[in-house]
Amino acid sequence: MSSKAAPYEPKNILITGAAGFIASHVTNRLIKSYDYKIVALDKLDYCSSLNNLLPSLSSQNFKFVKGDIACADLVNHLLVSEQIDTIMHFAAQTHVDNSYGNSFEFSKNNIYGTHVLLEACKLAPRIERFIHVSTNDVYGETDLGTDMGNTESSQLLPTNPYSATKAGAEMLVMAYHRSYGLKTITTRSNNVYGPNQFPEKLIPKFILLAMRGEKLPIHGDGSNVRSYLYCDDVAEAFDVLLHKGLIGHVYNIGMKRERSVIDVAGDICGLFGLDPKGNIKFVQDRPFNNKRCFLDDQKLKKLGWEEKTSWETGLKMTMEWYTRNPNWWGDIIATAIRPHACISMLTQCHDEPCLLQYGGSDSRGSEDRESSPLKVLDIWKEWMDRRTLGEDLGGKGHRI
Repeated sequence: MSSKAAPYEPKNILITGAAGFIASHVTNRLIKSYDYKIVALDKLDYCSSLNNLLPSLSSQNFKFVKGDIACADLVNHLLVSEQIDTIMHFAAQTHVDNSYGNSFEFSKNNIYGTHVLLEACKLAPRIERFIHVSTNDVYGETDLGTDMGNTESSQLLPTNPYSATKAGAEMLVMAYHRSYGLKTITTRSNNVYGPNQFPEKLIPKFILLAMRGEKLPIHGDGSNVRSYLYCDDVAEAFDVLLHKGLIGHVYNIGMKRERSVIDVAGDICGLFGLDPKGNIKFVQDRPFNNKRCFLDDQKLKKLGWEEKTSWETGLKMTMEWYTRNPNWWGDIIATAIRPHACISMLTQCHDEPCLLQYGGSDSRGSEDRESSPLKVLDIWKEWMDRRTLGEDLGGKGHRI
C-alpha cells in the first residue's frame, strides 16, 4: 500500500492578481484542464489586463471580480459567498525598478494585502490550501563562483525594497501557518517570460525595442546572470503544487541553466537579424543589482515537475507572440520600454468593484479577435444593502 497522500482536489479557487502575467497563464491552464470553479480577483492595475484571460472568459466555471485584495470587506464576502476552499495568491507589485521609486506602494500591496487575505482565511472555515507566490529575490545575491543553488531552507537576504516586502509577506504566511494552522504552501520562482508579459520586464522590453529598431538598454555591464523559465512550464509547476504540494512547505520553481543579460540581448538581436554591437547600449545600473540568483530545483522535481521548453524555443514563441500583438498593452508601452521605466502607481479608488460573470472578452476587443459582450454586474449596491441590514457573513464581527 502506497504511503503517498492522495492528490488534493480543490472545488472553488480564488486566484488573486489573476489578470497579471503568471497568474493569467495559471488561470487559463486550470480552466482548460479541470472543472474547478475559478474566481479571479484583480484590481486591473497598469500591468494586468482582461485580455490575458480571454481563454477563460467564456467558461461557465469562471468569474472575474474587479477589486483590491486590501479591501477586507470584499475578500471576506468572496470567501463566504463563493465557498472558496483554495487561494492562489499572485497579486503583488513585482518590478524592482518601481520599488526604488515608490516603495510604500510595495508595502501596501505585498505585505498589507497579504495580511488582509490571511486574516480572512483565519475566519473562513473552508480554506484547505493557501498557496503564496513569492520570488527567488528573497534569497538575495548568490555567489558567482558556487555551483550550489539556494535551497528552500536558505537564509532570506533581500537586497531591494521589492524583495524585502515579499520576504515580509512570507513571514506573515509562516506565522499564520504556525499560529492558526492555516494550510499554506509558498513558492519562490526564477524569472519567468512569455506571451502577455508587461514590457517593463527585460525580455518583452527588448523584443519590442528590437521591433522598433531601437537600441536595447543594458543596466551596468550586462554581466548579471539569471535563469529564465517559460510561462507554460511555470503554470504547470503551479498545477503540480496545487495537487501535490505538502502543507507548510516552500518550493523553489527553478532551473540550472543561466544566461547573462547581455547574452539575452544578443539572442533577441539574433532573432531579428540585428548586429548586437550596433543595437545595444549600456545605461546606469540600479542602486543595487543582484549579480546572480541561483536556485536548487530538486524539491519540486521530486513531485514530478520538470522544465519542458528550451530557451531557444520559448524565446522564439515569445517573439512571435509580440510581433502578432504589438499593441496588446496600448499607449503605456512608450513608458514601459524606457531604460529605467518607473510606472507611476497612483493610488486608485476601488470602492466600486464589479463582477464579470462569464461569456465575453475585454471590452477593448479587437477586430481580428472573437468577442461577445461582457456581462458585468455591479455588486456594490448589494454590499451596501447588506451592510445596512447588518447581515452577518460569518466573519465574527466582519460585516458587509
